[in-house]
Order: sequence, then structure tokens, then C-alpha cells
Amino acid sequence: MISIITAIYNQLDMNKIFYKYLVANTSLPFELIIVDNNSNDGSREFFENLPNTIVIKNKSNYNYPYCQNIGIKHAKYEILCFFNNDIIISKNWDKHILRILNENKEIKVLSVATNDHLESKIAARKINRKWKKIKYPLIKLFGTKTFSLKLMLRLMYGNINNFADKRFKKWAYSTIEGYSGSAIIITKDCLETIGLWDERIQAADFDLFNRVKKQSLSNKKIMAIQLALGVYFHHYQRLTVKTKYPEFVNKNQMISLEQKWKDETKFLRKDIIG
Repeated sequence: MISIITAIYNQLDMNKIFYKYLVANTSLPFELIIVDNNSNDGSREFFENLPNTIVIKNKSNYNYPYCQNIGIKHAKYEILCFFNNDIIISKNWDKHILRILNENKEIKVLSVATNDHLESKIAARKINRKWKKIKYPLIKLFGTKTFSLKLMLRLMYGNINNFADKRFKKWAYSTIEGYSGSAIIITKDCLETIGLWDERIQAADFDLFNRVKKQSLSNKKIMAIQLALGVYFHHYQRLTVKTKYPEFVNKNQMISLEQKWKDETKFLRKDIIG
């Protein structure tokens, strides 16, 4: 079984769509752990009424890595999936991911192809250019309500599962070094080796890549983070960032990625693929 950890602050319409596709397109049993940063739009209550869902109720707004670490404490299973709430999950993603992990024991941290990150910078720019042309005019006209979010998805792909199926037929279980920060899968035994998310750094996905990459250079049993090219998720991109949200309670403890990695610049990578 799989533990899925997702931090939220408001975005009720997006949360409902995220959950709809998660349930429809996940084949294997899973638990969903929602870390709620004191939502006030009904999002907390929505998740509280769902089966196989744990809602952790923060009294204030905390940064991304802090929330992931809280989720880890409650996770029961060996495969941990750190998913943004603004993604659309494609059919059979879990079976494909587990096969990759089972067939290559050196892969401990895995991500998926998204409209952020694909097999090349050219491919990523092409699909992201199309997404921006669809996204911004519709947000300007209709905001981020359910109707608008669904229309964006339909205009982008027609049927996202068909789009993802075509990618899977082309790429199957192949991987390359890279990641999309909106969807990262880690085995629990890897966390025991590399440690938890660094709560000081909001850009925690970049930090995680650097840490895993550094570990892989000295430990041949762990590969750098791999991007599963045949598994595709759509990412709505920065919906929370574009809306107003409370300051992080733990902001005074935070540092930049550059501060942490200033003495090891060879690991400081901000554009892994796209």
C-alpha cells in the first residue's frame, strides 16, 4: 500500500478535482494524509468526510517541508508519495511506479513527467507554452472555480488519460535523472538514509534533489532522483502562490537554498529538466 501526503491551504474546488482523479485513477489501496494549514473555505471539512483519509489540523500556516514531515509521522506504509493538491493524476500511475521501484532497487526517489518537466527542455517548453496560453486567459475570465479548472484541462488534453496512455506507450518504464517538485515518491528506507525534509528551506524539492544526488555519488545503492517518463501528471502550477495566504509561522527559521549549498555549488541545480 501507499501513503499519499498532501499539504493544503484553501482551494476547495482544486481539492475536489484532485481527489476525484486520485480515486478514479489509483488502482491499488492507499491512505491519504492531508496536512491542512488552517483552511477556512471548507477544504478541511471536505477531506474530513472522506474514507481512508487522515486530516492533520495545523493551527497556522507552515511551509512545505514542515508539512511533509508531519505527514511522514502519520504514514503507515513503505512508499511515500508527496503530491501537490494542484495536480491531476493519470490512470494506473501507482502500478507503473511500483514496477519501476521493484525492478530497479537503486531507485529510491522517483518523480513523474509533468507539464513542468519532460524528457527534454524543448519538449517541456513546448507543452508549457501551450498550458500558459490556456491557463491565464481562463483564470482572468473565470478564476479558479471548478468550471474553469475543468475547462483548462479539457482544452489542454481533450482526455488526459488518453494523453497519458500515449506517453506510456512511447516511454513505458524508462527513466532519466530529474524530477517534478509537484509529485515526488520516496521509499521509507531511503528517508532513513538521507533524513527528513529540511524544514528550513521552502524550495525543499531542489534541496532534496541535491541531497539525493550527493548521496548517490558516494553510495552506489542509491541513484539520483529519477523522472518516470511514461507516467504523466498534469500540474496546474502555482495556484496557491498566486493567491493570498498567511505568512509561514516558521519563517524566522528559514534559509535560502543558496545559503545551505553555497560551499557545494556543484549540487546547486535549479532547472533539472525543463
